[in-house]
Amino acid sequence: IINTNYFIQTNLRMSCCKDEAHQHDDPERGREFSLYTKIDFQTLTCLNESREGDGASVFKPWDQRKDQTTFVESDADEELLFNFSFTGSVKLKGIIVIGGGGETDPSHLKVFKNAVPLTFDDVQRHGDQEFDLQHDKDGVMEYQTRVARFNNCESLTLYFDKNFGADETRICYIGLRGDFSEAQKRGVVICNYESAPQLKDHKTASKDYSAHGIS
Repeated sequence: IINTNYFIQTNLRMSCCKDEAHQHDDPERGREFSLYTKIDFQTLTCLNESREGDGASVFKPWDQRKDQTTFVESDADEELLFNFSFTGSVKLKGIIVIGGGGETDPSHLKVFKNAVPLTFDDVQRHGDQEFDLQHDKDGVMEYQTRVARFNNCESLTLYFDKNFGADETRICYIGLRGDFSEAQKRGVVICNYESAPQLKDHKTASKDYSAHGIS
């Protein structure tokens, strides 16, 4: 359930965008929605896509968001389920979704944080945040997340469970806005020393030293 304040903020943002349409292609706007470059595409899956691999194509540069030639379409029904990890830690602030137009546009989205991989059975519960989506062919509608809830986000699941009445759902663009921090990976080395080796336990009488890393 989305509160009234969310709709007020979103409507204000949408009105502003309509009044200043030239800002849509502003380079700064493109930088804001560049989190797609921080997706680990080797981890990305899209369940129920009609053609394998199409799900990854909707995460693309801002200036290509209106390109209708690259899209993902659902197969057996209207549902699409994306799972993917980031290459670091993300503070997710906003999402934009552009559908294929008309009744094929998705109408509802559930977002889950740090839970991948989820199946269709898993996502029948409430999401960490849910959105009622609108028709948006130009990408003027930004769905703002509860930032405190989506801090330290290492993976996302996006579940589009409904559309506006078509048998299949089509999505052409998913934009993600937020802050990114590089992953901090530290190796730990464990060393085992035997200060008084016994000849019966070793082929040589030299000090035994072994080390292995844990990543």
